[in-house]
Amino acid sequence: MNLKVALAVLSVLVAAALLAAHSPLRLLNALTPTNTFRLFADIPYGPGERQVLDVYLPARVARDWPTEPNAGAPVVVFFYGGSWQSGKRNDYLFVGEALASRGFVAVVPDYRTYPATTFPGFIDDAARAVAWARRHAAAFGGDPRRVFLMGHSAGAQIAALLATDGRYLAASEMRSSEIAGVIGLAGPYDFLPLRDATLERIFPGDQRAASQPIRFVRGNEPPMWLAVAENDTVVEPGNTDRFARALQNAGDSVVVTRYRHLTHAALVGVLGAPLRRAASVLDDLSAFVERAGGASNAGVASSDAKPRAATVASPVSAQ
Repeated sequence: MNLKVALAVLSVLVAAALLAAHSPLRLLNALTPTNTFRLFADIPYGPGERQVLDVYLPARVARDWPTEPNAGAPVVVFFYGGSWQSGKRNDYLFVGEALASRGFVAVVPDYRTYPATTFPGFIDDAARAVAWARRHAAAFGGDPRRVFLMGHSAGAQIAALLATDGRYLAASEMRSSEIAGVIGLAGPYDFLPLRDATLERIFPGDQRAASQPIRFVRGNEPPMWLAVAENDTVVEPGNTDRFARALQNAGDSVVVTRYRHLTHAALVGVLGAPLRRAASVLDDLSAFVERAGGASNAGVASSDAKPRAATVASPVSAQ
């Protein structure tokens, strides 16, 4: 599938999302291969109804599990988006498969959303899920020293805040320094002032400033790889630019990769097997995990092409 055809298909899927909620995600999941992973579903990480997660084991790790559980694969905890108001983990099977296909143990948790909770309730849930993932990593063939956080849209804000404001992980008996790296896709990291009444309710006034990852950059953050869709009309790409500049100025390791032609939804959609050739997002985030110390020989060989036409990758400059 060439770039133009793949992007045309993706555009149709995204447009369909306006007419039928999540049906494009279901279509991506229906076309997702199942021979690259083993799924452990519906695992509680807390007492709440939404405090449940799924674990995707790479096929090669699953083959020897549980007789040889300590494969030492990187662990990637993925937080989906949904404006902190919606989303469910089983809509993101295509992301779990993508990560498992590269040899990573993928953990996809649900978390409370508005109106069931407001900030920082969903951050508290996310911290509990990450602590669970680290605590149980070895039992699923993962390396507890190589736990990465990943998120798309609102999920990227969650991942970034866990990495920058250590209070949430500390409450779950974990330190942000124990995070190996952060993968942010189209994240809102510096999004005040709010201009939406619902968001004003999600982020109460007395807590609002504390919701901004950019405000907690101190220079001791884990390495970060931040992806930008240049056709994003949902989350202003300047969020990533400002956040990355703050990280760089503080001495942190950060790389921004820009994807021409991609939209907000497409940035995560191209992780799905049917659309993977349209852009190198999966290749690029996998390379980041390897550079940040997450390389593993537990992966399944992939026949994916590695086109670069849709990508411009560069370290962030301070200009």
